[in-house]
Parts: sequence; structure tokens; C-alpha cells
Amino acid sequence: MKRSVLTRYRVMAYVTGVLLVALTIGMIGKYALKMDGAADFTQVVSIAHGWLYVVYLIFAFDLGSKAKWPVKKQLWVLLAGTIPTAAFFVERRISRELAASVEDAAPAVAKA
Repeated sequence: MKRSVLTRYRVMAYVTGVLLVALTIGMIGKYALKMDGAADFTQVVSIAHGWLYVVYLIFAFDLGSKAKWPVKKQLWVLLAGTIPTAAFFVERRISRELAASVEDAAPAVAKA
């Protein structure tokens, strides 16, 4: 498996995780603290998280299929983007697990 497959999964895991934490904070501000402007913030962040979560799902599924994960593990990784802060922990665990099996895409060198 190429390193780029793992890298794009990692980037989207962080982006999805940050947006979900921001959305959670915005929802707390909107409903619990009754803050002005929190409604606009949560609307923007929820739309961004929703669309980027779809990209996360595609990249996580691609990673899981190339790593030949069982269905249960694949679902666990896919759902990590829906639980605040879970994406960070799952990403770290998956990155450590796959570090040994990832190959660098080094260009082939022709010998003369």
C-alpha cells in the first residue's frame, strides 16, 4: 500500500475531528449557553463537516479495502468521524498499525 493512501486518510481524520469538536462546542454554545451568533456558526460548521465527512468515508474505505480489514474494523474506523475526538484516537492507532506495511513511492532508478 502506498503512503499517500494513509496520508490522505490521516488528513481527513484530523479535519473531520476538528470540525466535529468545533460543532460540538458550537452546539453547547447554541443550546446550553444561549449564545448569540452560535446558530450561524453551527450551521456553517455542520455543513462543512457533513460534506468533508463524506470525503473521510471515501478515504477511510479506500484505506480499509487496501489494508484488507475485516468488516467490523472497517465500520469502527468509518464511525470514528461521528464521535467527537474519536477520530484522533482511531487515526493514531491505525497509523501505528499500518506504519510497517506502508511503502514509500520512491522513483525507480535505472542503472547504467
